[in-house]
Amino acid sequence: MVYTVGGGHSGVLAVREARSPEAPQPRLLDRVRAAVRTRHYSRRTEERCLAWIRRYIFFHGKCHPAELGGPEVTRVLNSLAVESRVAASTQNQALSALLFHTHALNRGPAGVRSPADRMFRPWPAPQPELFWPMG
Repeated sequence: MVYTVGGGHSGVLAVREARSPEAPQPRLLDRVRAAVRTRHYSRRTEERCLAWIRRYIFFHGKCHPAELGGPEVTRVLNSLAVESRVAASTQNQALSALLFHTHALNRGPAGVRSPADRMFRPWPAPQPELFWPMG
């Protein structure tokens, strides 16, 4: 609520009351949208991120994402790969959006690795006997 003091003159002083403690929290997708805009991502990135999160929610029967974890993300990605037959880059886009979502909610992704972690995993160490025969 805004109260004005000064009767509408150019130097009007406005007083705003603080939000009441029982005011509802912003909705899930509104919080994600605010986090995307805070990071100055493009509108198209915002749209795609929200679309992947919506698809994730509907895939799991409208369960709240706070109740879902790593195995559910894996099920969505497997469904994209096997049933929808999308490209690997599309799967990475979906995974990145879901990871952004979990970070926007300030909770770590349980059992989910980012595409960069999967792409740059260390190679197994070479075994010396393959290069220098013993004997």
